[in-house]
Amino acid sequence: MTSTQDIQGGIALARIKKLRDAEAAAFRQARPKSQAAFGKGIAGFFGGVPMHWMSDWPTPFPIVVDRAKGASIVDIDGIRLDDFCLGDTGSMFGHSPPPVARAIRRQAGRGLTYMLPDEDALVLGRLLSKRFGLPEWQIATTATDANRFALRMARAVTNRPKILVFNGCYHGSVDETMVRLINGKPANRPGLAGEFRNLAGETQVIEFNDLAALEQALAGNDVACVITEPVLTNSCMVLPDPGFHAALRRITRKTGTLLLIDETHTISTSPGGYTARHGLKPDLFVLGKPVAGGVPASVWGMSAAFARRYRAYIASKEPGYSGMGTTLSANPLQFAAMRATLEEVMTEANYAHMEQQAKRLEAGLSAGIAAHRLPWHVARVGARVEFICALGPLRNGGEAEAAHAPALEAAIHVALVNRGVLIAPFHNMMLISPATTGRQVDRLVGAFGKVAALLAA
Repeated sequence: MTSTQDIQGGIALARIKKLRDAEAAAFRQARPKSQAAFGKGIAGFFGGVPMHWMSDWPTPFPIVVDRAKGASIVDIDGIRLDDFCLGDTGSMFGHSPPPVARAIRRQAGRGLTYMLPDEDALVLGRLLSKRFGLPEWQIATTATDANRFALRMARAVTNRPKILVFNGCYHGSVDETMVRLINGKPANRPGLAGEFRNLAGETQVIEFNDLAALEQALAGNDVACVITEPVLTNSCMVLPDPGFHAALRRITRKTGTLLLIDETHTISTSPGGYTARHGLKPDLFVLGKPVAGGVPASVWGMSAAFARRYRAYIASKEPGYSGMGTTLSANPLQFAAMRATLEEVMTEANYAHMEQQAKRLEAGLSAGIAAHRLPWHVARVGARVEFICALGPLRNGGEAEAAHAPALEAAIHVALVNRGVLIAPFHNMMLISPATTGRQVDRLVGAFGKVAALLAA
């Protein structure tokens, strides 16, 4: 008899291992050039990879890419993959969108960085304000930087020490957001390298959708800012309860707490993100990853009221370095790529296509799950879709963590790659881009059905 410890996502671990081993062998056999090129790693790089998370892909070794275009990747063995990972949102609008590629070529001959604005910058500020609704903006290079800078200013203008995050959140590598509830108590997120501080000392952490806990946590009037995604992502996806965001805004205003909405993943919802689609009213707004069509860039915006307080703070603070910067941020390559993305790529027509195909994917995956009677479900926010190997819907980060099925998810991932489909490696996330076709969606649904059948047999 199989015990509950021998089951993950409703599937016996022995069956999962059998699938993973078979698919790993097939993966190796199909990619002799990648295996020879990668070997035990790339010479000269620590751990054999340029960035440590490249070794976290579930495949036996990373796919060595030859080229990518639109919604496809071709590796050096000549194998073409329908790409639904899209750089984990960094290429959400497809690889090398033509308007962005043209802007990069144009700017390449005019200088890549000079610490000064140019003609694209003159246009970009107005574009950001019109698109996302907040009147004043700053540019950074990653969403981590943008979140870090915005939180610094939130503390400065409120003169409050603490921030609040939701359990299971993800805001890049911002130190103070690396806090989790462990056995019901705040603690540093497990696995942090070299972190010597107790981050829970100045960071409150509660469960998403828990309004009673939110009221209690903010009652002391010592929290500068609540930072949250509109939907918990980068894990098993958690959607907000009806009325959650309205109550979150009401409670933060009542307690004088600022609200930062991080749209880096939920920009899949609409050209103005989840914030525009659902009428959210944040004090601070952060967007990274796809805002420049794949060129590293991020933005953070502020309400008029916050901007007034920020200016007053700057006028009153002692002279000296603010601790916010990075020399290569706000460079002309970012300006050019961002302008092209906002004007020509993040269009209503493209988002309509993305939403239509995402709904098609959601329905197809759900049908496959039902056909094989698997205890799984599908979640979607705009063009972002996830299959979750547990019953749902999930309501908070604790439930999302419990729903994570790493062995099962890894086996499914490799099996999908062998059937011509690439999804995100760290969770079961799939993105629809403007370049994604209905045939690609159908191939993903078909491949998922075949893998589900092997697991449920």
